[in-house]
Amino acid sequence: MALACSQFALASDVTLDGKNVTPAQINAIAEGATVAIDDNAKKQAEKSFDVLLEAAKTGQKIYGFTVGVGWNKDKTFVNAKGELSPELIKSSIDFNKGLIRAHVGAVGEPLPAETVRAILATRLNMLLTGAPGIQPAYLQTYVDMLNKNVIPVVPSKGSIGQADITVLGHVALNMIGEGEVYYDGKKMPAKDAFEAAGIKIVDPYGKDALAILSTNAYSLALASEAVDELKQLVDMQALIYALSLEAIDGNVSPILKHNVEQKGFEHGIKTAEIVRKHLADSYLWDKSDGRSVQDPLSFRDAQWIMSSLDEAVARAESKLATQINHGDDNPTVAVDVVASDNDNADTFEVKKRYVEGKGALFSASNFDPTPWVLDFEYTTIALAHNANASSQRIIKMNDPRFTNLTRFLGGKNTYHAFGAMEKPFVALTREIQMLANPASVATMSVAGTIEDVATNAPLAVSRLNAAADNYAYILGMELIHAAQAIDLRLQKNPELKLGKDTQKLYKAFREKVAFLDKDRPLSNDFEVAAEFVKHYQP
Repeated sequence: MALACSQFALASDVTLDGKNVTPAQINAIAEGATVAIDDNAKKQAEKSFDVLLEAAKTGQKIYGFTVGVGWNKDKTFVNAKGELSPELIKSSIDFNKGLIRAHVGAVGEPLPAETVRAILATRLNMLLTGAPGIQPAYLQTYVDMLNKNVIPVVPSKGSIGQADITVLGHVALNMIGEGEVYYDGKKMPAKDAFEAAGIKIVDPYGKDALAILSTNAYSLALASEAVDELKQLVDMQALIYALSLEAIDGNVSPILKHNVEQKGFEHGIKTAEIVRKHLADSYLWDKSDGRSVQDPLSFRDAQWIMSSLDEAVARAESKLATQINHGDDNPTVAVDVVASDNDNADTFEVKKRYVEGKGALFSASNFDPTPWVLDFEYTTIALAHNANASSQRIIKMNDPRFTNLTRFLGGKNTYHAFGAMEKPFVALTREIQMLANPASVATMSVAGTIEDVATNAPLAVSRLNAAADNYAYILGMELIHAAQAIDLRLQKNPELKLGKDTQKLYKAFREKVAFLDKDRPLSNDFEVAAEFVKHYQP
């Protein structure tokens, strides 16, 4: 990880505005792009901090500012009623530093530098929404850490996904000059790295500690990573399926326009259209006396199975984009809002939360990530269905009863061909099926039983990331088998026409992985194929 930190090639700026940032932009920052802050967004954050301070002056009990957190929410630590004197600010600084230190508890291997950069970028964008109420000086701290590659050492385990507090406590610790970071290719004390990089250490007060650590930015960073890879896999699965259909001389009836329209599901109709486009000019549109009336379900149902993943990824990406452009804070600040816009506007419980002419401060549960976590879990389930279908297609391609080709797609000089190679993709599929079991439902009460629900968001999203990595291997193995079958068909009929897109895919893949003309170790081929799947652009 330290080496990776020192080798980032800084790309052009991504401007964060708290409103329109995409998961792809978060990933660009993770991979080395520098960041800038939109001027209007910076003003929004400044107004948010002002609302927080004004609310404190009215004597409001503010979670994590004037009173404690968790079970200690009933204890007053800072009495800020009236003006915020230097003594009160000093007391708040001490409280915030103690709060940060008390939330540093993650364990395990440090997160990759890219993931930590994604965490910093995600949280910085959310700070610009105005919901967290952070001291504006910290905005520059985030910018400097990203642009100067001061990367916190953040262990990977310890969050139950109801704000990643004990993981992100490590980030907050660095920001007060404690703990360790990676800088200039080395692990070193944060204080030394900040000094060397010219980053000012800001004393936290108000609710700065919570604004930095009480967020799901870790889980959201993992989610951004997942979405980019999944979108590529969605594109590739349809293309590889099209080649597999050519590999078995498959029946195109199930993907025909007026056929799929009878079922009515938009994403399935779209997927069938994409497959038809991939197969433009293919021999599959010509008469074939040996073609089956109905193929196995892993081929025949593919457009519906694949479309479930397409739809799931689109929904998960939409939810993710919503969350990274909104706050997930407790307390939550709302800038430029008025009590009169509420139902029950004239009641005490509504009025007391508003600061005249500035906004409002709410005790909140916006850290709860259930609205988007469940979509990511559903995506893992959809992926498991597609992994199984892909594996079944490979098995069918190995079977002469479905292809009228050789057993296990052997060539003239092979003895075993792909005979033993069904085990790897079956093992990967089984692992995906286990990863698809929901993680979000397994929780228990913590913090004096006050915090009695959770989502295990990092675990849920990490499972999807692991499943996606496996699926890239499985699709790569399907591509290897499909290309082998095409070669065997071309040996029989050199005039065989592939689809416009499948021909391009086949030729590009053959530049990376050769025809299996004699038995050879295949592990390297599988690795190359998976990388090809992850990066191929039609």
